[in-house]
This record gives sequence, structure tokens and C-alpha cells, in this order.
Amino acid sequence: MVAKEVRRVLAQLDEVIEAHTSTPAHMSAGNIAGTDLPSLTRKRAVHDDLTALASEFVHRLAAEAARDFSAGAREGVPLTVRTEGAHGSAVQKTRDQQSDCLGIQDWAGQVAGPTYLEKRFGIPRSTLHWWQRQNDVVALRKGARKHVFPLAQFIDGRPAPGIRQVLASISNPRLAWFWLIRPSPLLDGRVPIEMLRQDLAEEVVLAARDFSLT
Repeated sequence: MVAKEVRRVLAQLDEVIEAHTSTPAHMSAGNIAGTDLPSLTRKRAVHDDLTALASEFVHRLAAEAARDFSAGAREGVPLTVRTEGAHGSAVQKTRDQQSDCLGIQDWAGQVAGPTYLEKRFGIPRSTLHWWQRQNDVVALRKGARKHVFPLAQFIDGRPAPGIRQVLASISNPRLAWFWLIRPSPLLDGRVPIEMLRQDLAEEVVLAARDFSLT
């Protein structure tokens, strides 16, 4: 879109240059030779400079957009924006939501909401909500009512076995996830969530029970 607008503006500039440098019918070549040619040369130089600057601007804009997109993809944050209603409000709302997710990801790792999980991993919302009600997944509150789900707890589109038992011992989801993703002295320095992903749930469940008693 930006490149198209730049081309349109440059095309208008060409028309202006042609209009100001064309030879009127009542003037002879001798009358304009000493005046219009230097002016034409300067205007053509300006046009070339503007073209070069516009090209550099578009390339820099594209590079910056690519970096932003890559950063969002690495963080696993869905970059969706609602287009209905006031565009500015929708953009700001999305930025606020992304900021909330990034705040959680500072300590919890990659997280995502139900929409992303459904599109990326094929987990229906109804199934995800059922797992949440049964404490089969760790759900971290984001804002007043919404939740996000740490991605590390899913294996092949399903929650790792043993999470329900861990949450039975550590009922606070944030505390439970904080414990799951860090090396535990009760497990000889191993990381509980990695053990759950390796089907070593029994050891993790016992360690979670011991942790809740400390």
C-alpha cells in the first residue's frame, strides 16, 4: 500500500515537471534554451533523489514489519486484530492483550489463548474448557475473566499426564506452573514439566505433594 502511494505521488510529480518544463507554442527554442534546461535538470535531479529516498523508505518499512512479525511468531502470540468498529481502539486493545501475554511469558514461557490453540493445534474450545474444569490443564488468568495456557504442557494436542494430580496438591495455577517449569530439589534438580512430558508422572506427583506440605 505504501509503495503504491509513493508511485502515485511520483507520477503526479512527473506531471508537474512536464507541465512546467514543456515549451509553449509561442516561444522559440532560443528563448528557452538558457533558462528551462537548467531548471529541467534540477527538477529531474530532485525527482531521482525522491525516488531513491522513497525506495529506501519502503524497504526499511518492510524490513521493520518483517522483524516485528518474526518476533511475534517466536513468542507464540497470535497477532490478530479485529477490524470492525473503531480501528484505533481495536489496535490498542490488541496491543494491550499482547502486552499482558508478554508479561506472563516473562516467567511462564510461551502461552496462548483458546483461539490460537484451536487453529494451531486443533484443540476445540469445548475440549479445552472441559480440561480446564477438570484441572487437566494449567490455565493462567489474563485480565478479569480470560485465561491463557502454557504451551509446554501440551503433547500432541493433549495435556501431559499428571497435571491434574499436581493441581490437586498445588491448587494455585500460577504457583503450580511456577513449580512445574523450574528444577526441583525434590527431583534431584530435574524439571517437573519435562518429566511429565517423558511420562514420569508418578515421581512428579509425589514431589508436588511433598512441596505442598513444606
